Amino acid sequence: MFKFDAIKNEMKTVAIIYDFDGTLAPGNMQEYDFIPAVGKRSEEFWQESTQMAEDQDGDTILAYLYHMIKEANNRDVSLRREAFRESGSKVRLFDGVKEWFGRINAYAEERGLKIEHYINSSGIKEMIEGTPIAHEFKKIYACSFFYNVDGVAFWPSVVVNYTTKTQFLFKINKGIESVSDNIEINRYIPEDKRRIPFGRMIYIGDGTTDIPCMRLVKQMGGYSIAVYNSGSQRKIDDIRKLVDDGRVDFVAPADYRPGSGVDTVVRKIVDRIAINLSLEELKHK
Repeated sequence: MFKFDAIKNEMKTVAIIYDFDGTLAPGNMQEYDFIPAVGKRSEEFWQESTQMAEDQDGDTILAYLYHMIKEANNRDVSLRREAFRESGSKVRLFDGVKEWFGRINAYAEERGLKIEHYINSSGIKEMIEGTPIAHEFKKIYACSFFYNVDGVAFWPSVVVNYTTKTQFLFKINKGIESVSDNIEINRYIPEDKRRIPFGRMIYIGDGTTDIPCMRLVKQMGGYSIAVYNSGSQRKIDDIRKLVDDGRVDFVAPADYRPGSGVDTVVRKIVDRIAINLSLEELKHK
């Protein structure tokens, strides 16, 4: 173990940004409780929403959010925020996820670093808020709904697709948490004044909606990790293509237990960030 004198008096922040579905939990969060509640099979629900997007030449994420509202109303399934959170509580997480945050936080702190965790997902924010790990995240960027005076969802308020995901990286970079802000996010901030440089970002994702983010973080000097469910051959094939295309730095099974591939890679990245900061400090001296 090492801790550098050059950085021990000032905790430098590192951001780990995660997709959710397929990254921290197997499958899609809607499949655990919501889709069965509206009387659909998962394949049927997603096929219908995708077909609607294709027929109307619309956004597939907007289509599935609309489809959720429509099917819930047809089946008298609750669309209250509390109901979404209850659905989220039923989501199963990958091995080691619950214990991951405290362990990696402690590892980074020993090296003079502070880790902030963020979600950047095309899933439902309210469902993620119902999971047992919601409190671990500084900010959850995900799809969400507007609610009427009775607390019932009636329209999407935030839509996170494969391109809009990248905007949240710049919000993290500049230290702007508000989703609705479109003033400060476009204000010029010199690179050395930004709260979390891209070089201190680690992006962990699994799917096609993560590709722009993984590539952006990698190109800007950060680190991207593609994870996969070892039980899914299709996911393994997708990950191989990401590697062949040079879009990610590392790949590993979605296993967050001590000694796993993800655990080893992230600890090594934390070590490298600490070393780089120490060298920068020495260079300025």
